[in-house]
Amino acid sequence: MNLILLFKSDFTAVDTVVISDRRFHHIKQFYQPVPDQSLKVGLLNGEIGQGVVLSLTEQSITLQVKLDKQPPAPLPITLILALPRPKMLKRTLQTITSMGVKQIYLINSYKVDKSYWSTPVLQQPTLNEQLYLGLEQAGDTQLPEIHLRKRFKPFVEDELPALAQQSRALVAHPYNAVGCPPADHLETTLAIGPEGGFIPYEVEKLQAAGFAAIHIGPRILRVENAVPVLLAKLFPL
Repeated sequence: MNLILLFKSDFTAVDTVVISDRRFHHIKQFYQPVPDQSLKVGLLNGEIGQGVVLSLTEQSITLQVKLDKQPPAPLPITLILALPRPKMLKRTLQTITSMGVKQIYLINSYKVDKSYWSTPVLQQPTLNEQLYLGLEQAGDTQLPEIHLRKRFKPFVEDELPALAQQSRALVAHPYNAVGCPPADHLETTLAIGPEGGFIPYEVEKLQAAGFAAIHIGPRILRVENAVPVLLAKLFPL
């Protein structure tokens, strides 16, 4: 935890918060706080600053906070991701969030198991848990938006062209593709398939929507590894 993420419900006064949940136990174990110690904090969807320890009990910690800095700038990307299996989804969402992605579309694909769409991981509270962990890791406060799209063809034909308009539209595909373009701060829409990749029909649909197929070399990576590699190649982080 490189930042203690605060919520409006934590505030007991304009500049005072009391924390008694998972965050408190983490602070107690890893920071071993004492009165007057300063900790890095940030308000969800707000500014970053410092929290000075006012008091500490066995159940909670009280901080006086001053928020005066902006969070890191987001990556200029909309990520289109075929829904991974639940355990991989958790890890991938944490990674995506820590790298600064703010718009995430989880979509269906031929190789996405139908059971994945009924996983409890897709419930908003569980999704938020993974996003919070990613924010805490990166020292960020801006919560990503996650959009669920269970039908591939209507999404790609009716919605995706407008989403990708005036952006660098790319689909990660290891076959019949060109090398990954150089890193740049360009508005980008990136589509990444499931384990085993998009099927040819899906690649053709994405290309018809204006997406260029790119690869990152001869090695085939798992989705959870391919995502950070692609982001690192496409943007100067």
